[in-house]
Amino acid sequence: MSQYYVGADIGGTTVKLAIIKENGTITKKWEIPTNTDNQGEAIPSDIATSISNTLKEENIDPSMVVGIGAGAPGFVDTTTGYIHEAVNIGWKDFDFGNLLTDLTGMDVWVDNDANLAALGENWLGAGAGCTELIAVTLGTGVGGGIIANGQILNGANGTAAELGHVTVVPNGGAPCNCGKTGCLETVSSATGIVRKAKEAADQHPESKLNKYINEGTLTSKDVFEASKAGDEAASAVISEITDVLGMAIANMAIAINPEKIVVGGGVSKAGDLLLDPLEKAYRKYALPRTAEASSFGIAELGNDAGVIGGAFLVKKNK
Repeated sequence: MSQYYVGADIGGTTVKLAIIKENGTITKKWEIPTNTDNQGEAIPSDIATSISNTLKEENIDPSMVVGIGAGAPGFVDTTTGYIHEAVNIGWKDFDFGNLLTDLTGMDVWVDNDANLAALGENWLGAGAGCTELIAVTLGTGVGGGIIANGQILNGANGTAAELGHVTVVPNGGAPCNCGKTGCLETVSSATGIVRKAKEAADQHPESKLNKYINEGTLTSKDVFEASKAGDEAASAVISEITDVLGMAIANMAIAINPEKIVVGGGVSKAGDLLLDPLEKAYRKYALPRTAEASSFGIAELGNDAGVIGGAFLVKKNK
């Protein structure tokens, strides 16, 4: 009899869900809105109802589901699925794992969403088979996941590999959602890139960036496109954000000596416009011997990395 895993990747806007076979093949994937009203209290029931309805539609008996692997954008106790804080969806001291277990009657494992992306890429994506891997997700924020000795690193209380909260501006940095200032997330995320671009455009009235700003449409993609077209202000922003990110990754690489560094998230769609200067910065700051062992790549699983990582989380724990 076939067995299935359910992967759930909880984001600030949508929850990505998938029913996945034992070999990682996605049978069905879909999304539901993330209801952040009342500190996100309805999210577990929304997920449970959606999973139940979809299993019925796909004629899959719930007894054939081994478990649910879920990723949350925050600080997670991986032994219980307890969420200490997930700012973007309003959770604080939220007993998510046990709630979802009670609602579905299924075994549930929970980890940080970036960790699940790392697990997904390590299982079936750009980092397949690597025992030492750093995965970086560049989106609204900056996420990190580390595979060391073939195992995801969680740390003493679930905050290992929070790369986005490495301090890169010790004094006078922009405020971060975590409560600190000067975090990497404030510089090299999509929102950080836009903020930096607006600062640069103020100093360069001739920059094409001002057109996007005046239209209220400026995105990180626009900054990369402007840089590609030769806009000096945009190019300076890309140079700065990749230099800072490359230094942060190089410092983290000292700890685990990775064989692969995988970059995903929406910003990674810039491809070589991001990867080339980022790898150059990494190799500038990394210990040469460490850099020799490392190769860079863009994540291959795209938006499916989290749900595939969720399936693997069940697979490795069951």
